[in-house]
Amino acid sequence: MNQKTENKRQMTDIFEKCFKFNTAKALQKAGVYPFFRVIESAQDPEVVINGRKMIMVGSNNYLGLTNHPKVKEAAIEAVKKYGTGCAGSRFLNGTLDIHVELEEKLANFMRKEAALVFSTGFQVNLGVISALVGKDDVVIIDKMDHASIVDGCRLSCGEVKRFKHNDMSDLERILNENNGRGKLVVVDGVFSMEGDIINLPDVINITKKYGVRLFVDDAHGIGVLGKTGRGTAEHFGLENEVDLIMGTYSKSLASIGGFIAGDADVIHYIKHFARALIFSASPPPASIAAVSAAVDIIENEPERIERLWKNTNKMFKGFKELGFDLGPSETPIIPIIVGEDETAFKFVMMLQEGGVFANVAVSPAVPPGKALIRTSYMATHTDEHLDKVLEAFKKVGKAMGLI
Repeated sequence: MNQKTENKRQMTDIFEKCFKFNTAKALQKAGVYPFFRVIESAQDPEVVINGRKMIMVGSNNYLGLTNHPKVKEAAIEAVKKYGTGCAGSRFLNGTLDIHVELEEKLANFMRKEAALVFSTGFQVNLGVISALVGKDDVVIIDKMDHASIVDGCRLSCGEVKRFKHNDMSDLERILNENNGRGKLVVVDGVFSMEGDIINLPDVINITKKYGVRLFVDDAHGIGVLGKTGRGTAEHFGLENEVDLIMGTYSKSLASIGGFIAGDADVIHYIKHFARALIFSASPPPASIAAVSAAVDIIENEPERIERLWKNTNKMFKGFKELGFDLGPSETPIIPIIVGEDETAFKFVMMLQEGGVFANVAVSPAVPPGKALIRTSYMATHTDEHLDKVLEAFKKVGKAMGLI
């Protein structure tokens, strides 16, 4: 290595990429930066931004429980008894009696033998996949699976294969090519951007055919799908056919955290090998108590799920009548596909000016040219809220020449 090359190597600054990153700053300067918007109120159907009320259609608070009096009271009482944190991991000093009680409740709710709670939903996928998939194994995922699944695969020592989105023939092709190896198929129950549902009956038929274990990330399915809100497997009547079901608290369960549910021996193994569990601080008492209260409400107030779907069906009908492209959505996640990233940025900020908070998804979260406005609905939205949302979308859609 000559001196010039050596000097260049020594002078390379790892922060250089940070100093050159100007994309977000350019959007901020143009007034169309739609991220990190500061909300000054609870995640209700109406929120406050910069002192101004607007209708929220960008929240995953599907059942409207994050501000429910019983959920808040449970969290308050837990803080009074246990304090604000556990000061350690579940593995050592951070397991409280309420952690164990919630695990038993979640196992019963999901109709599985056992459950294990984590501090975030993201950590569930990191911990479970990396614990189960070893160097001689293969993990097979849908190309549209959540980023936490992708990162869990990266942390595993196994080979990662992706099949085309909801394409059963491609899934079978990959399984056929990898016979004789340990395999885990991981799919979202409800895909978080497009709002469509995995073809679970066919996935199960194929995994059974090849003797493969199945893990369903049901973050957006629990509390939403199924007669009693138990998610995608209940929706299809296939609860006994899914090996592992993951859920998160930050959607219908009104807090932060996550869990995995399945056979007792498998959960026991994960408990002792999931680094994301062993080396992370335990979920705080308030979160655990809030989730426990939320599960009780889901079981005791089935009308919330009915109202959620009433609102969802109203918005599907309204958007379609306006002429918007909703893609393959089948759930309370209703994307409005607008095309280019720049269009999406302008659209969502014009909505905000009109009193509606929605989210934007651009590449690489969605394919190039398929940028979308991601809307999602709550059981607690009123018809008046939803009519105002449709009117705002009509106004912006026409202004931008999309309808």
